[in-house]
Amino acid sequence: MFFQILLSGFGVFFIGNALILAIITNFHFGILATVFLGVLLLLYGIFYHKVNQWTEKGILKWLRRLVYLGFLFVAGTLFFAGAYGQMDNSTYKEHALIVLGAAVHGDTVSLPLAHRLDRAVEYYEKNPYAVIVVSGGQGPQEHVTEAYAMEQYLLKRNVPEHMIIKEEQATSTYENFKYSKEILDERFPDGYTTAFVTNGFHAYRASRLAQNAGLNANHIHADMEWYEISVNYIREFFAIVKMWVFGV
Repeated sequence: MFFQILLSGFGVFFIGNALILAIITNFHFGILATVFLGVLLLLYGIFYHKVNQWTEKGILKWLRRLVYLGFLFVAGTLFFAGAYGQMDNSTYKEHALIVLGAAVHGDTVSLPLAHRLDRAVEYYEKNPYAVIVVSGGQGPQEHVTEAYAMEQYLLKRNVPEHMIIKEEQATSTYENFKYSKEILDERFPDGYTTAFVTNGFHAYRASRLAQNAGLNANHIHADMEWYEISVNYIREFFAIVKMWVFGV
């Protein structure tokens, strides 16, 4: 009975959480994946005893064990990514700070992106000699480029315009680093050091992609709202697997 209630409870939470975020944020794959996971958990909770009976013997028994191992693999991967994201290693002496783009609602930055930008402001206050590269193109449901919206946010928080560089082509994390590197290579022909800021769940994958793009970048993590944790982490798992397989 305990496991039935637990599984059903998680299922209802994931479904409700994802549907609410689908209304108040830009729709993305993480929302769909979270609904799917929630439905699976809810159905398993409701039919817990029957499913266990059906999978007591033969190939279905091994299939159930494989599913359990899959859940452990997902949980282990996300635990590692979450722990990695909390271990900032910026020296606050870098020549440049890259702020990775995230969703923009119309022309207003989303909460996760606002948290990244707030950390960028904190960084600038400690290292006012570093240029800040705001990186992100224009996606669906966005009226302006992410870079433009980020620039406006920083300007309102007294970061000088001449210290902000907009990179407005990127449509992925890999491209954030690729195009930012092209800009910084031109600005600092004699070499430079860099750091990037993103939300904690994203820091591990971003670090790997920075290396793939040719940047040896330190990182700083930004927090996010508790109700966005499940959706973002579930989406991040698939993004990490994609990176492991394809490198981007």
